[in-house]
Amino acid sequence: MTRSFHRKWLKFTAILVMSFGPIFALGSFLPFAEPARVTMDILGWTLFEGTQSFDHPTTQFLSALAGGFLIGWGAMIWGLTGRVYDAAPNAVRKAVISGMLFWFAVDSLGSIASGHPSNAGFNLFFLLVGVGPMWLPAADSEVVSAHI
Repeated sequence: MTRSFHRKWLKFTAILVMSFGPIFALGSFLPFAEPARVTMDILGWTLFEGTQSFDHPTTQFLSALAGGFLIGWGAMIWGLTGRVYDAAPNAVRKAVISGMLFWFAVDSLGSIASGHPSNAGFNLFFLLVGVGPMWLPAADSEVVSAHI
C-alpha cells in the first residue's frame, strides 16, 4: 500500500467513526431518538424487541456525549490526513490504530459487562474495517515531504 492509499483509508475511517455521531447525538432529543434506539437494538442484538429506550435523561445525556465524542474523534482522524500525515505517516498510522484498539477494548468489555456481548462482534468488524490496510506501514512511508 502507498501513503496515498493510506491517506484515503484514513478519510474513510474518519467518515466511518463520524457516521455514528449524529445518530447518537439525536438520541439526546427524545422526538428524534428512534435512529439511536434502533442502532442500539441492532448492536445489542435485541432486534424487534425494542428493549432499548432513550426515555431516561441519563441515557439522553450519555447519548449526547457519545455523539460528540464520535464526531470529534472522526474529525481529528480527518485532520490528521493533511500536513501531519505528510510529516509523520507512521506516527499518524500508529496513533489511529492505537485509538481504534483502545476503543475496541473498552467498548467491547463494557458491552460484555452490560449484557450485550454481540456488540463486541460488531466492534471487531468495525475495527478490522476501520484499520483496514493500515496494520502495515505504507511502502513509501519513510519519505517525508513536508514539515508541520
